Parts: sequence; C-alpha cells; structure tokens
Amino acid sequence: MAPCMDRSRLPALSSSPNLVRMAMSQMPTDPLSPESLALLTRIADALERLAPAGTPHADVTVADAFVWHAAGRRLSPVPRVNRVEMSLLRGIDRVRDQLAENTGRFARGLPANNALLWGARGMGKSSLVKAVHAEINHTRAADARPLKLIEIHREDIETLPDLMTLLRADPHRFIVFCDDLSFDADDTSYKSLKAVLEGGIEGRPDNVIFYATSNRRHLLPRDMMENERSTAINPGEAIEEKVSLSDRFGLWLGFHKCSQDEYLDMVFAYVDHLGLQADRDAVRADALEWATTRGARSGRTAWQFIQDLAGRLGKAI
Repeated sequence: MAPCMDRSRLPALSSSPNLVRMAMSQMPTDPLSPESLALLTRIADALERLAPAGTPHADVTVADAFVWHAAGRRLSPVPRVNRVEMSLLRGIDRVRDQLAENTGRFARGLPANNALLWGARGMGKSSLVKAVHAEINHTRAADARPLKLIEIHREDIETLPDLMTLLRADPHRFIVFCDDLSFDADDTSYKSLKAVLEGGIEGRPDNVIFYATSNRRHLLPRDMMENERSTAINPGEAIEEKVSLSDRFGLWLGFHKCSQDEYLDMVFAYVDHLGLQADRDAVRADALEWATTRGARSGRTAWQFIQDLAGRLGKAI
C-alpha cells in the first residue's frame, strides 16, 4: 500500500485552486499512487469551478450605452438607444433643466448629485434621462470623452457593487440608470443600493452617478410604511432605515400629471416633428377623446395617440 500523503505540505482546500496545483507540483511523486494523484487533480478541478470569477473587464469604447447583465457580470452594448429628442419633451421644463444642468456638471468632472425622478406615470421620466445623456454627448467638446449610460434592471440591484468595481478604474464617466425602481416590504436588496450611493467603505466612484425613476417618492408602497408605523413600538425608528434610502438621492425631481393644454402641446409637437398632414381641429378632438377613453393625460398617452394617427395616415415614424 502506498504511504499516506503528508497533509502539512498541502494548503487548505478552501484556498485558491492554483495553490492546490502548485502544492501538487512541488510534492515528490514517489509517495503518491496514481489513484491519489487522480483524486487531487479532481479536487483541484472542482475548486476551479467553484472559485469566484475574477474581476470582470469590459470595453466601453464600442458604444455609448450598455445594459448590465448580472448573470454573466458583463455589459452588453446598445447600438441604438430607444429615445425621444429633448425638444419633444413638453410640460417638464423645470425638471428637464435641472437634470441637464446636474448631468452637465458631472460630465465636466464637477460635483453632482444622484437623482431620483419620481411621480406620475408616462410623464417622461426615463425618456428625460436618455434624452439628457444624448444631448450631453451631442454638445460635448471635441476632445472630451463621451458620457456612458448603463441601465441596470431592478432585479439586479444586489449586483450593483460588482458593477461599481468594474467601472471604478475606467477613465470614462458613467450614468448608471435604473428604471421603475421600488421595493416591497420583504425586499432587502435596497441595502446594496444604500451602501453604494453613500455610506459604504468605498462609496460611489467619482466617475459614476446614479439616476433612478420611480412612481414612489420614497421607493416604498404607502401601505407598507403605514403598517410599519402602526405596529412598531417606535414607529419612527421602524421605517427610518428604509425611508432613508431616498435621502441618498441629492436631487429629487417630481413629475406631475399634465393639464389639457400641456397634453395638446405634446400632441402637436409630435405632429409637427413627424410632418403629419391632418386637420388640426380634427387632431385636437381625436386627441382629447383618446385621452378620455384611457382616463389619463400624459406624454405616453400623447405618443400612443400619435402612433395611431400616423398609422391611419399611412405615415411611417
């Protein structure tokens, strides 16, 4: 029978698989039977598969916009971003100017705030983020690096620290954008976001800013907050941790339901931009009926009406 292997010469199996292989190469081959050597090889292979992947790398020069895929820890380039021109975003002039100014400062390397765009559905929150990104790149100096936009899905928020690690050393500047961000009562992934925005030992990288859109100002359902207040011994402390998430956003931009005049302004801005030839009184009447049947006036409703109108006119858009 072959002599037993000297365990003191082999590093702990919980260490790097490469150390196991190194130790195997340094051990004398005489005391080891072929069976023992084969066993060690299988152990090293298994540890190699279980070992965490190294720091991911990405070539961010291939596009100006990307989608973060948490499963593979990779950035997927977006050749053509689905966006609306800045000039077509009506009824949100104040918040448009605030976000554009904040983003412009960030792109120039000046201090800027994370931004939470919250409020009424369909009023152009995500469209504004994409439009501002495009406008900044369009007007940047010839020798300036383009600003990059990275979308992270709500369900991947827990991997945000990994994304920040990937971007931290890159010379470009990045907007990390999460659309329709909110959390349920039993969801704890918000803690990853809090640590990244402010409070973590590393914090947010200087070359990254975080923009999020949400229908909720505090990113939590109202009934959950009221339930916490009513059942807790100290109601204030019970919700402090979760409500404080929105405090990590230095810039709060509220979007509210538009008036009838603002809605019609959106409609005719699209009509003129797309060159739709139709009687304006008829368009006005149809647009108002369209909004009434849907029970809402918004930028999204206006665009949906325009798609219907263009289809009826046989006009491609």
